[in-house]
Amino acid sequence: MYEEKGRMNGPSLDGGAGDAGHGPLWTDPFGNKPGEAARGGYVQLSLAPPDGPQEQEPEKEGAMDESPGMVKIDLAESQVSSFRGRRCIPKALSYVTGDMKEFANWIKDKPVVLQFIDWVLRGISQVVFVSNPISGILIVIGLLIQNPWWALTGCVATVVSTLTALLLSQDRSAIAVGLHGYNATLVGILMAVFSNKGNYFWWLLLPVSVMSMTCPIFSSALSSVFSKWDLPVFTLPFNMALSMYLLATGHYNSFFPAQLITPVTSVPNITWSELSALELLKSLPVGVGQIYGCDDPWTGGVFLCALLLSSPLMCLHAAIGSLTGVIAGLSLADPFENIYSGLWGFNSSLACIAIGGMFIALTWQAHLLALACALFTAYLGGSMTNLMAKVGLPSCTWPFCLATLLFLLVTTNNPNIYKLPLNKVTYSEENRIFYLQTKKRMGDSPL
Repeated sequence: MYEEKGRMNGPSLDGGAGDAGHGPLWTDPFGNKPGEAARGGYVQLSLAPPDGPQEQEPEKEGAMDESPGMVKIDLAESQVSSFRGRRCIPKALSYVTGDMKEFANWIKDKPVVLQFIDWVLRGISQVVFVSNPISGILIVIGLLIQNPWWALTGCVATVVSTLTALLLSQDRSAIAVGLHGYNATLVGILMAVFSNKGNYFWWLLLPVSVMSMTCPIFSSALSSVFSKWDLPVFTLPFNMALSMYLLATGHYNSFFPAQLITPVTSVPNITWSELSALELLKSLPVGVGQIYGCDDPWTGGVFLCALLLSSPLMCLHAAIGSLTGVIAGLSLADPFENIYSGLWGFNSSLACIAIGGMFIALTWQAHLLALACALFTAYLGGSMTNLMAKVGLPSCTWPFCLATLLFLLVTTNNPNIYKLPLNKVTYSEENRIFYLQTKKRMGDSPL
């Protein structure tokens, strides 16, 4: 380095300003071509007396090595190094956030066992519209915090459903992103939740496996119908499979009895002065946790972290949707226990994510539409809970599916409410980028 500095300074002083731009150190650290730095303010290094070259004194040559111009170059190089260091952090984060596309490409030529684990973890996270294996690991951790037995039944169901999809030769790309696993995840967990046999009733794994096999069948059949309108199947396969199982067994079954679900038959005793602000605050993560049937606030917090890792916008809308459900429950004077346990929050949380950036590109108009959908879903959930209790069934995620499909079918001339093509849906931030690029191309089109 020091030899290059001396070699640059020597010809410049001897040969005049015209030689200033030929040394390798004159490459501008901000990407300009060699020589542009001299025109930008480094000319003090290449000044020569008008009468031609003169003899330099040794002390002046030493001083020239410490000239302000050389200090500027060193500072610029250090700034570039620190700038590159700062860029490494977001680049490293990009490998574990979003849908981890780079990891999916990397694992394609790895052993099939590793690929299968990736598919299962993505299936577990796809319940909340996330295709991220690390988010899947976090969700499994959250399930273990809530109940290890539920975590086991959910994982077994996901594995069986994914294997069934492979045996049925379903689209491999859909399997790889977890689209044939997430419905079975809910089936496995909720069958354990509603089982009247308690934890670690190992025979339950038999019906869990059988019902999980039906999920790819339901998904494939519904997709062939919904594709005509470019609509997702959401968790309809889960709702159909679990409802079928609970109706077939019921509370009085000898082998696999389910918990008894009865409609409300009396006016609840509500004292508004007993309303707890702390419990209402805890009901926000609990509402998100109830998407997986969990009522532990720490589990809900872990689920929110899994969402945050993949998409901050989706995490935000999940929390907003849960809050909207709490407001709806309070407005109908539902018993506080139902609100605190998150039963009003999970359907509206899913609906808010789906409309607020997942299937409709995020704009202010879409955000308001997501709030409206979340509120509508919460009220629909209250009505369906009372209706389905008449036949001894939980409402599951039927309200979310029906309300969100209804909102996706709404037509509008507002260009700021843009329904994404189903094959372009990834996660909220990426969806918004696609929408802006499409909008720009349409604006630049001569037609």
